[in-house]
Amino acid sequence: MEEYVGKIWHRWVTRAATRDHLDAAVTLDEMRARIGILFRAFGGDGGLKVETAPKLPYATPRTALQRVAGVGGDAALAWRDQETLRLPERIARFPTAELNRDLYIWLAALAAGDTDAPELPLAWLERNQALTRRVLDAFPGLRPLYARLVEAHLTQRPTASELPLDAADQERMVRAALRNPGQHRDLPWATSPPFPVPLWLHPSPPLPRAAAADDREVPDPSAPGQSRDTETKRRRQAERAEMPDGKGGLIALRMESILTWAEHVNVDRSTEEDDDEDAERAADDMDTMAIARDAQASTRRLRFDLDLPSAEYDDRPLGEGITLPEWDFRNARLQPDHCRIQPMVAREVGATELPPHLRRTARRLRSQFQALARTRQWYRGQPDGSDVDLDAYLRMVTTRQAGAGTDDAGLYKELRQGDRDLACLLLADLSLSTDAAVNDNARVIDVIRDSLLLFAEALAATGDRFAMYGFSSRKRQHVRLNLLKGFDERYEGQARGRINAIRPGYYTRMGAAIRYTAAELGKEAAHRRLLLILTDGKPNDLDHYEGRYGVEDTRMAVLEARRLGLQPFCVTIDREAGEYLPHLFGPNGFVVIRHPEELPRRLPQLYARLTD
Repeated sequence: MEEYVGKIWHRWVTRAATRDHLDAAVTLDEMRARIGILFRAFGGDGGLKVETAPKLPYATPRTALQRVAGVGGDAALAWRDQETLRLPERIARFPTAELNRDLYIWLAALAAGDTDAPELPLAWLERNQALTRRVLDAFPGLRPLYARLVEAHLTQRPTASELPLDAADQERMVRAALRNPGQHRDLPWATSPPFPVPLWLHPSPPLPRAAAADDREVPDPSAPGQSRDTETKRRRQAERAEMPDGKGGLIALRMESILTWAEHVNVDRSTEEDDDEDAERAADDMDTMAIARDAQASTRRLRFDLDLPSAEYDDRPLGEGITLPEWDFRNARLQPDHCRIQPMVAREVGATELPPHLRRTARRLRSQFQALARTRQWYRGQPDGSDVDLDAYLRMVTTRQAGAGTDDAGLYKELRQGDRDLACLLLADLSLSTDAAVNDNARVIDVIRDSLLLFAEALAATGDRFAMYGFSSRKRQHVRLNLLKGFDERYEGQARGRINAIRPGYYTRMGAAIRYTAAELGKEAAHRRLLLILTDGKPNDLDHYEGRYGVEDTRMAVLEARRLGLQPFCVTIDREAGEYLPHLFGPNGFVVIRHPEELPRRLPQLYARLTD
């Protein structure tokens, strides 16, 4: 009975204390697609992902009822960094759903204008005023929307008469900056931060200024030697603590506190190299983390490493390797000789036949693609050729006898291919993720193998010049390019044997692989040159090639391929590819195969459509 009454009391007091309008709530999931389109339409960075902004403590005064209910002490505020645009998971601040949707749209526009340009002030209030003015000047149609949001928000903010003197001056400054952005200097920080301003962007994460000043040199998680998995890590409440010096004595613990991690115990222990797995498990159990600055550097253990096989079991390297540049998006420059490409070929692979389960499909594809084959035709009136052009010879003799001239140029003819002048290079992702199961009978690598075989059978029937490579990587100094079929060799049993020998490799340093194969395809003299990329996931590697860095390097490699006159196109079975492939290849530069088992059938069809 006591528990039942307690639940009723908790629901009542929470509803009475909260200021949200739950019946008008709008969620980020509802707005995600629209926000993504609008953010890019407003000129935002296409490489940013839209993610949920967690609720973080915000030390503003609360009413007595809010303190009793335990609400109002945190806020989900919008902010952005180099990797993501963070927006609240749900907005229920205003009494109408239309206003809550407008707030999502305004925050997307404001984030699109936040380009970290040097002319923008760094102070919080001045910076947001400058951003607001920039957006309203660039998009005057947003002025009515902004005015509605400001008026609705000001009615929810405390009046200056309700606040202490220093907080009252702070509140007047915020109100004036909202009504007339761009005319007010930054406010002095009062005893507590101002009430949250949902119409502005906040630091990432929003911190009181004193704490932010102490932590200016927080390591960049995407820098070399750092690692961050934004998909799986939670943000937690933190409190500052002094770093133990490791020289203290025995720590006595009450036994009843052993079973909980909720309380911070200032253990007198300096940095140790604990297992990451144990530390992560402990962090997952914590409600509050204590953070201290340590002068010692601790080694960061990566996800897991993969050893290369011994030379006698590995593929055979072709040469000493080739160095290529890599794009550093933070400094906006190509790093010369940053990666090493190692061309390789399968060791001791003999000629093989097409697997029995593919033969019927291969026959049908060959008959269909023969219709695309380049027809051979006679080119007449040539200065040189394999045969004499009798028509041209008779015209020359007739003209000479009539005394009209003695021009004997163009007396030959030659049999040449028709006007289907194209070359294709297929680059297949052979990373470790291809070892995942598609169904009870096949893995991703098996589907890719069948797709490559059927694709080669179809292209061999057209007579088009084509080459095939597979790639994977293990850090920047070992990017493996497996030769499956070169431009200058026929598609026969040896090439089929190499395709049959493919197996899951390591990681996906896609930018380097695209640069190498684009250079190979660029040597072809064909009028149309198609670079077809087959993958099952995002660019990644063991080092700092995770996240935005790998995406931007791949995007730059695609742009470089287009400058060479190539046509890059991506085929993927990653269902989440719609979040990042438009930024890499453009809206019409990729296709997502929702059912991986359909890839062997769909790939030749895509080629026919792309080269029609």
